[in-house]
Amino acid sequence: MMTDIEIAKAASLLPITEIAEKLGIGEEELEPYGRYKAKISDAVMDRLASKPDGKLILVTAINPTPAGEGKTTTTVGLGMALTRSGRDAVIALREPSLGPVFGIKGGAAGGGYSQVVPMEDINLHFTGDMHAITAANNLLCAIVDNHLQQGNELGLDPRRIIFKRCMDMNDRALRHVVVGMGGKANGVVREDGFQITVASEVMAILCLAGDLDDLRTRLGEILVGYTYDNRPLFAKDFGVHGAMAVLLKDAIKPNLVQTLENTPALMHGGPFANIAHGCNSVRATRLALKLADYTVTEAGFGSDLGAEKFLDIKCRYAGLAPSCVVLVATIRALKYNGGVAKADLGQENCEALKKGSANLKKHVENLRGFGLPVVVAINRFASDSDAELKTLSDICGEIGVEWALCEHFAKGGEGAMELAEKVAAACEGGNSFHFLYELDRPVKEKIEAIAKGIYGADGVSYSGAAEKAIRDIEALGKGNLPICVAKTQYSLSDNPALLGRPTGFTVSVKEVCLSAGAGFIVVMTGDIMTMPGLPKAPAAKAIDLDQDGSIVGLF
Repeated sequence: MMTDIEIAKAASLLPITEIAEKLGIGEEELEPYGRYKAKISDAVMDRLASKPDGKLILVTAINPTPAGEGKTTTTVGLGMALTRSGRDAVIALREPSLGPVFGIKGGAAGGGYSQVVPMEDINLHFTGDMHAITAANNLLCAIVDNHLQQGNELGLDPRRIIFKRCMDMNDRALRHVVVGMGGKANGVVREDGFQITVASEVMAILCLAGDLDDLRTRLGEILVGYTYDNRPLFAKDFGVHGAMAVLLKDAIKPNLVQTLENTPALMHGGPFANIAHGCNSVRATRLALKLADYTVTEAGFGSDLGAEKFLDIKCRYAGLAPSCVVLVATIRALKYNGGVAKADLGQENCEALKKGSANLKKHVENLRGFGLPVVVAINRFASDSDAELKTLSDICGEIGVEWALCEHFAKGGEGAMELAEKVAAACEGGNSFHFLYELDRPVKEKIEAIAKGIYGADGVSYSGAAEKAIRDIEALGKGNLPICVAKTQYSLSDNPALLGRPTGFTVSVKEVCLSAGAGFIVVMTGDIMTMPGLPKAPAAKAIDLDQDGSIVGLF
């Protein structure tokens, strides 16, 4: 059996100019990064501004398990299947972060015969967007520390600096650091820390900005910290947001690549959904909707995280309205939610499947709560028995949801044709899309709407620090922003050990932070970390170059 990278290397890629031509994009509107990837110039969006939007299809999933679900492969497979069926389709995905690539999660280019390519480039440096975001973030940090060193004219309290440095790698040793050590010439000593780049506010801003002017304005609104007399200071107060925008002027342009079957794919932005808002850029999605009749996009992790944020944050700011939601699951993952150990998932167990389906039902219920039609995509494994498939069919029938058995990992677009037809039909059925909460509600009410309505919690408890942060945010006049909850992806609750559909729990809010530039309030729950660590056996140990200089061991 071929590995993902072997399949990708064997693919027949078209020059990126030919992929662009399929979308009606001229060569002069591309900024090539080699032969098979390019950035798309702003002129394309300007030219297509008056064109009606196509249908928007959101792919999400149940809570992820060690058994695997395959959300990105489903997004890619569905896009290829829509193209195979004669429909005009494009895929809109997030960019991978180097941290997971060299850690444990892997890349974000799909897998098997349902990939975007060139996968080596995409999963590594790609077009440099992550590095530009890191540089812009750390420029602000350098300017702030230099301001302290040069006399601190603004009166910034070093103990109350909120904005952190970042890097695009999992490095737990940098979560809490002390900077300025080594004497007066090396700056002011203070506590600091690093986030992974995909958790940074600059990443969120890039993904939510409508254009360069909006980007520059949002960067200026980043809350850096507070003065000794409790006045907030923003990036614009340090006069650096223009220079940050300069570093991001190319990174804000969407990237064009292709699938193994040459379906066009836009990949742009990469915020995680467990610690950020988990969606690709507004600019890429808006552009995709102008370029094709069907845009297939995804939101990170389960629908309790990525989809909720896609709908309540991204769609709200971008004026988007999905036509259909695809909910990805596997029989193996549902059995895991039903209490089966990972080692035993290959054995038939219809009772565990029934028990674990409570997780699937809750996700369907949540998505329907937004007024959207749902189609369940079941990625098939060889171990799935006929009895288990019949049980799953009965479960979906009980809740009245359409479902399709998918084999795109092994068969490419051909393996998702049934899903494509059911999704296309659902897109034509209409919907009554609405948000979970209104922005003018108090901060705590919005948090509780998510905790109770989406997670199924009985209530929410707040630390003293979280209570104070909420008061400070509302005092700044920023309480009317949407909520971005950072919590474990493994459970509907904030406890990763609670599988299925947990009840009788309270969500514990430890910290609340204002991302004024991005335009949302971050709510930290559980033991979630914004700088992940590496596992005992990092994936990096298997990645190497062969004697011909080709990459090996990359999935």
